[in-house]
Amino acid sequence: MCRWWINVLLMAFLVMFPFSIYAEIDTARQNELIYLLKQDCGSCHGMTLKGGLGPALLPQSLQDKPDALLVDTVLLGRAGTAMPPWSNQLTREDVEWLIEQLRAGISDED
Repeated sequence: MCRWWINVLLMAFLVMFPFSIYAEIDTARQNELIYLLKQDCGSCHGMTLKGGLGPALLPQSLQDKPDALLVDTVLLGRAGTAMPPWSNQLTREDVEWLIEQLRAGISDED
């Protein structure tokens, strides 16, 4: 009976706080990820992320795309395109955090 309640409480916590993983990415890593986004991703997606060789990475461009699709695209790349896999440099948590930032909108001043 006790194990059942623990599972219920764990599931309730995960539903109420789905983004708690982002707290695990420290400020230094966040800065590294923003730099990577601006420089490495920006080389194909445009330095202002408005598109280039790759599509725009603006909130309105991503609004109809599921997080799982975006995470897989970043980690695994896209065959037949210039999009490389980044799984050798980024963790799933890194990519999820970056997607949250992109959906919130990253300005040129960031």
